[in-house]
Amino acid sequence: MASAMFIAVLLTLAAVGALASDPGPLQDFCVADNTSQVLVNGFVCKNPMKVDADDFFFSGLNKPGNTNNKVGSNVTTVNVNQIGGLNTLGISLVRIDYAPYGQNPPHTHPRATEILTVIEGTLHVGFVTSNPQNRLIFKVLNAGDVFVFPVGLIHFQFNPGHENAVAIAALSSQNPGVITIANAVFGSNPKIDGGILAKAFQVDKKVIDDLQSQFWMDNNN
Repeated sequence: MASAMFIAVLLTLAAVGALASDPGPLQDFCVADNTSQVLVNGFVCKNPMKVDADDFFFSGLNKPGNTNNKVGSNVTTVNVNQIGGLNTLGISLVRIDYAPYGQNPPHTHPRATEILTVIEGTLHVGFVTSNPQNRLIFKVLNAGDVFVFPVGLIHFQFNPGHENAVAIAALSSQNPGVITIANAVFGSNPKIDGGILAKAFQVDKKVIDDLQSQFWMDNNN
């Protein structure tokens, strides 16, 4: 069963690659040269004569991530920082592990659409459309189910079950980025003025101060 799931994931990756949002390559490959001091949009190409199979390889995605944290999830990332050969190819991959009642909190990927496949367990997933509708579009997924999160929209996953859950997701960028909403709003450095956030969320400023203090401690421990 698990092997069939991974075959489905590979087909998903092929589809995402065809719709990649990053600039297309102008040669067979452009393996990222992490030693270069030149700043470009992406990475400078490594000398192709020095490229080998390890530049296109990553091992360990079969290993569960540590979900012993406040949100009960762990994201194992495989992007251009792990596989230099992904540079200019417009695709990356993550494994997400969820403890019982764990979640991947509301977040966005500013540079990528995401397509997620559930490998084990059950997930409640959804995304919110842009202003002014702000519609919540959600679904309960089981093993083998696939769901798409459009580029830039706030989305989440939650494990409502008593067992662990695992998902594999492909993203249409070599470096999709991630902005976790609560961390960005309440844990920014320096802090956003509490009065601004209190007015935006229509709550007492003390609530904002408490949230900012908590996130500040979490991010600096």
